Amino acid sequence: MIKLEHVNKFFGDLHVLKDVNLHVKEGEKMVIIGPSGSGKSTTVRCMNYLEVPTSGKVIIDGEEMTARNHIKLVRRTTSMVFQQFNLYPHLDVMRNLTLAPIKLHGVSQKEAEETAMHYLNVVGLTDKAHVYPATLSGGQQQRIAIARALCAKTKIILFDEPTSALDPETIQEVLDVMVKLASESNITMVIVTHEMGFAREVADRIVFMEDGMIIEEGTPEHFFSHPDNERVQQFLGKILRH
Repeated sequence: MIKLEHVNKFFGDLHVLKDVNLHVKEGEKMVIIGPSGSGKSTTVRCMNYLEVPTSGKVIIDGEEMTARNHIKLVRRTTSMVFQQFNLYPHLDVMRNLTLAPIKLHGVSQKEAEETAMHYLNVVGLTDKAHVYPATLSGGQQQRIAIARALCAKTKIILFDEPTSALDPETIQEVLDVMVKLASESNITMVIVTHEMGFAREVADRIVFMEDGMIIEEGTPEHFFSHPDNERVQQFLGKILRH
């Protein structure tokens, strides 16, 4: 469903991604972890051309992504949930959820609203359909952002540290929605996160990045029980101790 082939990304002289090769199968739940600055978010943002690779190929659902075709391809295949929710503050929740399906995909307002209510039910917020984002907690806003991604009905949802902007009390409510989504859907999910318990529960495969490179990948059982790479062992030793 997603292939990165020899992807490099430079920001000026800074080499952020170094010959990254990664394949994500249809329906797979992949979690990317690693220390800050390791290239995790840039990797995910290259998957939908929010960042354009300096070199290498990005192939989505069998079609190579290019600067010319990326908008059309992303709209058809990929949704994204960001760290900072990115809801439109001047629109109520229902309008936030239906705007893209109506404007970009030509869905009727009635169908878009029915789909929105369905996914508001999935994230447990049907009573918030006609309120504005500013009235919601951070956790509620992120759950609305997940519902918005679902409303696009894409095959892929990318999550870029979706709980990093939340306070500890609301992190779990967002993780619970993501666990439910992972267990009940065939959507391909790529998730950048620091939540190790969540990674262990949800991931089919875990990828560890450092210094712009993938240095280990495997099942959660392999990753948490007997990782091969010494750097991964050190990272897990520190993070799991806390």
